[in-house]
Amino acid sequence: MAVSRHPDIAGLGPALGAAVRGVCERVLAAGGRAWLVGGTVRDCALGLAPGDADLEVFGLEPDRLRAVLEADFALDLVGRSFGILKLKDWPLDVGVPRRESKIGLGHRGFEIHADPHLPLPVAAARRDFTINAVYLDPLTGEVADPWRGLDDLEARRLRHTSDAFAEDPLRVLRGMQLVSRYELTPDPATLMACRRMTSEGLARERIFGEWEKLLTLGGRPSLGLDFLQETGWISHYPELAALRGCPQDPRWHPEGDVWTHTRHSLDVFAGELTGDRGEDLVVGLAVLCHDLGKPGTTRLTDGHFRAYGHEGLGGELTRNFLGRMTESSVLIGQVVALVHEHMRPSSLHQAGASDAAVRRLAVRAGRIDRLVRVARADALGRPPLPADAYPAGDWLLAAARRLEVETGPPAPVVLGRHLIALGLEPGPEFGELLDRCYEAQLAGRFTSEAEGIAFAARLTGRRSG
Repeated sequence: MAVSRHPDIAGLGPALGAAVRGVCERVLAAGGRAWLVGGTVRDCALGLAPGDADLEVFGLEPDRLRAVLEADFALDLVGRSFGILKLKDWPLDVGVPRRESKIGLGHRGFEIHADPHLPLPVAAARRDFTINAVYLDPLTGEVADPWRGLDDLEARRLRHTSDAFAEDPLRVLRGMQLVSRYELTPDPATLMACRRMTSEGLARERIFGEWEKLLTLGGRPSLGLDFLQETGWISHYPELAALRGCPQDPRWHPEGDVWTHTRHSLDVFAGELTGDRGEDLVVGLAVLCHDLGKPGTTRLTDGHFRAYGHEGLGGELTRNFLGRMTESSVLIGQVVALVHEHMRPSSLHQAGASDAAVRRLAVRAGRIDRLVRVARADALGRPPLPADAYPAGDWLLAAARRLEVETGPPAPVVLGRHLIALGLEPGPEFGELLDRCYEAQLAGRFTSEAEGIAFAARLTGRRSG
């Protein structure tokens, strides 16, 4: 991917580009100067389309900047304490340079002073990596690059800017996802700086945000895992650290240990993203976690390494791993279900399983289309074995589509109102009766409402209709 030494804002698109120019023109008329900075400029230099934009304004005090923008734009003041104004109708943040002093733990442990008269090179030194410290004037096209970020971008090198880098430990995880997305090689001095940092005080939602980017924005996630290992931050994720050196039977896993397999599987997954970040996140987390149970279950038996039951233990370890990063019980449950069932597509295919087995799998896994993506990444993440086909997945998807359970389990045909209509009084036995009816439905004993009611009537000894 070529790097432009003269990036422009064409990648922002006409609408966002016009909004950016509008802000810059108003700032200029008020006596200030606005520069695009950060990931916006980085992606423009790579010919990519940034999803949002960040402007840094020099020469205007924060209150004056707010007054200038409020005249023409609706503002969200949620970031005002950090010197950031957000335009409500656009993915556009506008701020002023700031001085920061570390006074406590975590990302909130800073004393922040807005300083619109800060020299640009000094302001750039506050940024994390050189590739994010390139400035672009949208009105003139001038580029300011005091930390040679374009050189590093062209060399595919990740390098931190200054000693201020160490003040926010989240930057280690930002490095993790950046080396993956842009296939960068970390500078040795940057690795050393990261090794000296700890995860003190980091809010789990901020941590999770960087993992989400690693898994949903493309590139090679394996490089992100390598970065965690090289910086020593893998120690903060003991479930992942345990994968290193965990042996596998070379007949089925010629690529090496479970860590190596997980890296390859993630890269397969990243090469097949759908663009739906919510869906990709669920599947990506399941791929990341699918073999967490192997270190605790791997045994040498008859000269071969086997990990019987690793999917069950892996589900519990996944719950613990994700529970430290997110409060979303729904997301955790979705991922755990996929980890529990990731072996089933191949085993059902080999057994020529029945329609009933496919329906039951849909109930346990939640979504068979997601499960096939996980199983496919698992199956193809084993170089030098072939990585161009996964017949078990094709078979299962075809069966699931035919049975209309590809994106969710079948809805129950027999409901509580049907039992009431048969003359049963609501009570504790309702749940058991409905479960027996649903199991019969999954087994294919009925498909229509009339058939289901008739089955329930026979089950309860009541007359239907």
